[in-house]
Amino acid sequence: MEKWRRSERVVIITKYLLEKPNTLFSLNFFAELFQSAKSSISEDISIIRDVFREFTLGKVETLAGAGGGVIYSPLVGPREKDEFLQEIAEKLSDPSRILPGGYLYMTDIIFDARLAQKVGEIFAQHFIELEPEFVVTIETKGIPLALMTAKALNLPLVIIRDGSRVTEGSAVSLNYVTGSSRNIRTMSLARRALPTESRVVIIDDFMKAGGTAKGMVELLAEFKAEVLGIGVLVDTELPEQKLVPNYYSLLKLSKVDEIERKIMLHPHC
Repeated sequence: MEKWRRSERVVIITKYLLEKPNTLFSLNFFAELFQSAKSSISEDISIIRDVFREFTLGKVETLAGAGGGVIYSPLVGPREKDEFLQEIAEKLSDPSRILPGGYLYMTDIIFDARLAQKVGEIFAQHFIELEPEFVVTIETKGIPLALMTAKALNLPLVIIRDGSRVTEGSAVSLNYVTGSSRNIRTMSLARRALPTESRVVIIDDFMKAGGTAKGMVELLAEFKAEVLGIGVLVDTELPEQKLVPNYYSLLKLSKVDEIERKIMLHPHC
């Protein structure tokens, strides 16, 4: 007689999958955990897979063979994605967010755990097939989005410092020119933070000309890292030609008018 009821096993298996996305769990793991037959575990997983598919809660995939098992990947459906990005666009289009100099206040959106998690899932869904090994960002505002992306991909997060920190030991530093203000700044990355020849994706909150992103790519080249892609929450319509050729942006900022107090911002098509 099995110790656990099916309803209990389904709940616990679901919790494991959600807590560790993109992690392969063997059927033996759950069979031993519940002291149940693998056939029963397979039926439990089939129930979870069907429910997740029906309600677009994510992708639950079973892999056959000795090294097989079950793996969960976050999935944001097209309609859910469109509605979510429209929600953020409307929040960011509030004229009260206009700051002196034509800047846009975004901090509360970026540091909202619910919104950051969904953004991370969208980025993860876009980049997962590239099989990255690390998620990289630069402090400070890019951290929540990158952290949630790393969580969804089940990967380590590497943070490039805006400047240097003696507490992190030996580091590689790079002077770069910001694409918008043309200021010279310094970014650094601890040598032990990233193994050489790693496959990485870069996540950041905002891109205007792309100077910071270009600097990160150049710094990562010092580690012989392969940059598979760049994801940003918001990019600007101008300048049209960015300093990095390929990137994935969720929202496009067309105009911030300080005089008329208008913001033109919309999801990417």
